[in-house]
Amino acid sequence: MTDDASTAMPGMPRIDSTVPHSARMWNYWLGGKDNYEVDRGAGDEIRRLHPGILDYARADRALLGRAVRHLAGEVGIRQFLDIGTGLPTADNTHEVAQRVAPESRIVYVDNDPLVLTHARALLTCSPEGVTDYIDADLHEPESILEQAAKTLDFSRPTAVILLGVAMFVDDTEEAYRIVRRVMDAVPSGSHLLLSHTITAPGFPDVDEAVKFWNSVGTPKLKQRTPEQIAGFFEGLELLEPGVVSCSRWRPEPSAGGEPEEVAFYCGVARKP
Repeated sequence: MTDDASTAMPGMPRIDSTVPHSARMWNYWLGGKDNYEVDRGAGDEIRRLHPGILDYARADRALLGRAVRHLAGEVGIRQFLDIGTGLPTADNTHEVAQRVAPESRIVYVDNDPLVLTHARALLTCSPEGVTDYIDADLHEPESILEQAAKTLDFSRPTAVILLGVAMFVDDTEEAYRIVRRVMDAVPSGSHLLLSHTITAPGFPDVDEAVKFWNSVGTPKLKQRTPEQIAGFFEGLELLEPGVVSCSRWRPEPSAGGEPEEVAFYCGVARKP
């Protein structure tokens, strides 16, 4: 992608290609092309500080596929609210869900202008299903719910997906309140899928990488302990194996044994 800060569509916020952005850097780590030199430079420095970053970027993406297949297939969820979707790559939520159940309805939520320019790619879906995209910020859950209700029926079970996005809400209590507000809007039988970077004694290089990111990039990132991440699921029924490393949430069978832990934890829980 060329380093042109004027690539936003008319009426949309301008894309700032002079400051690294998390969505573009994540795209870079996953092998995408929707990023700028500033993102690649910051991404390479974070890889130097924390060589395992590619592993947890891939683990989080693989988690999405496994969890959505479980929710659409075994649980029978037909509605998905994916908040903080980021830039499209392979096997987006709607592709995974509609491969299992073509009639699935998906609403993507993001507020990054580069993601907005790719909305058309996200909107392609099965003829039987619906895929929509809304421009909204996680800090404003009422706006998300109001817009999403035009596509989703919140009287029916819905999977709320928050992969790597609650970590951009700095205040932990505020982050809990936002997630609770969204889950309050969906009925019994709905599920929450959430992942979040951690701070833990076993991952000292992660702390250094986050410190660097917060000095140069946007939006700023808040690490939390595994115990704090478990707090997002309060009042919900956690599915096995509970709050664990993304790589260890129901991994595909492997002759190599249990996957290595990554500094990204997750959980899937049912609303009773």
